[in-house]
Amino acid sequence: MVSRMFRLETEVDRVRRDILHSRLKETNTAASPVLRALRGTAHDREVPLHVWVMDGNDRLAGGLVGHTWASWLHVTYLWVDGRHRGAGLGSRLLARAETIAVRDRGCRAARVETWDFQAPGFYRKRGYEVVGVIPDYPPGITEYTLVRRLA
Repeated sequence: MVSRMFRLETEVDRVRRDILHSRLKETNTAASPVLRALRGTAHDREVPLHVWVMDGNDRLAGGLVGHTWASWLHVTYLWVDGRHRGAGLGSRLLARAETIAVRDRGCRAARVETWDFQAPGFYRKRGYEVVGVIPDYPPGITEYTLVRRLA
């Protein structure tokens, strides 16, 4: 029986994770002309993009953490301290990240995931459109994926 030839393991293993990532990248590159064309270009790897806003006492008032890849900006985190919300800092952080992504990295679009209680309305007001909805992820919460064309 074929199944007796294999052993399943569940431990976290960074070395195997990296091997798996490399092999998946090779498989995807072989299967996709688009990914094949990306290899060796400036858009081939994820490049971190961070934008910070500091208050008058040099404390973190907000920030955006993301990366660019394949002509896309991916916003991973955007947060503004509650004491500073409503002052436009979130919009300024997002606008700065989008400007850097377009001007310095040749990005043409942006994406973000957010939960229903976080900021889907914030992103919609800034031209982002909902392209995906995952209800009950995690249970009782809805996750939204939003995108925006930048250039």
